[in-house]
Amino acid sequence: MTDTNLLRAKIDLAGYKLKWIAERCGITYAGLLKKMNNETEFKASEMFILKDLLDIDADEFESIFYAKDVDKMATTQGGD
Repeated sequence: MTDTNLLRAKIDLAGYKLKWIAERCGITYAGLLKKMNNETEFKASEMFILKDLLDIDADEFESIFYAKDVDKMATTQGGD
């Protein structure tokens, strides 16, 4: 599962908008929200685009994209 809070923190820290991130990943804004909220899964190619865009290191990558104990309620946040 994706740790939405950690991913969102990295996006906010970078100063990017979700629509811009979605475009760079080759997906729609709605598609990005579904992936961030664990309704669908990120493709490996999308994860590596995010890794590069957001300067995510190996430990963060593992924590964000392979989170084991993510509270479903914590992942259902609105976008921008």
